[in-house]
Parts: sequence; structure tokens; C-alpha cells
Amino acid sequence: MADIHSGGCLCAAVRFKTHGVLRELIFCHCSQCRKQTGLYYAATNVLDRDLELQGAKDVTWYRSSERARRGFCRQCGSALFWKSDGAEYTSIMAGAFETPTDLEPGYHIFCADKGDFYDIDDGLPKFDAGRT
Repeated sequence: MADIHSGGCLCAAVRFKTHGVLRELIFCHCSQCRKQTGLYYAATNVLDRDLELQGAKDVTWYRSSERARRGFCRQCGSALFWKSDGAEYTSIMAGAFETPTDLEPGYHIFCADKGDFYDIDDGLPKFDAGRT
């Protein structure tokens, strides 16, 4: 997918456009993603050079682990981004995009840590931890 896609947070203080190829969706079931969203992350990513951000002053970055941080809107609290240290790409929450996106589901990660209140039965590949 090489189209331009746009999106933003709930209050529209943060807006973004992506240019170029978006990765398939990854569904992350780790405890951090569950605590931040109430369920699990569905995210794609784009190369940093292909991400255009408006309202960057309203993005708060929270260091959630030794190797990554999470970006959310400081005004409305919308979860927007996940960024691994040293990576040349930024993960973007699928729900922050305006539709249609044409995003394709890929696989599930950290399934061993998923909540006990739902099942993963969509037939996609599942990994107990991250995918190498």
C-alpha cells in the first residue's frame, strides 16, 4: 500500500499523514498494551521519513520499557504511537487512522500475556512473545 493515509487523536490536537508503504497489522497482547488501551494494540508502522506530524507539541512520550516509548495525545489521552529506541520507523495505532485504510491483518504477539476475558480465534499466526 503506497497511498497517503491520514489520522489523528480524538480531539484533533494531533494529526498525521503517512506516505509510502504501511506494514501489515500486528496485534499485541502484552500487559502494557492491554493497560494502555483496555484490550490490545492493533498497529502498523511507517518509516519516520514518511511520517508527517502536526501538533507534535501535544504528543507526550512515555518511556514504557528499557527499549521503547509510547506516544499519546496530552489533551485527550488517545494512544497513537509506539517507538523502539534506534528504530527508523514509528508504529501507529490502526484506530487512529481515518478510514478506509486497506490495512491487512498480520499476526498476534505476546499471546501468552493476553487477557483472560477474550479468545484469539481469527486464524492468524500467534506468538507467545515477540516475533523475531
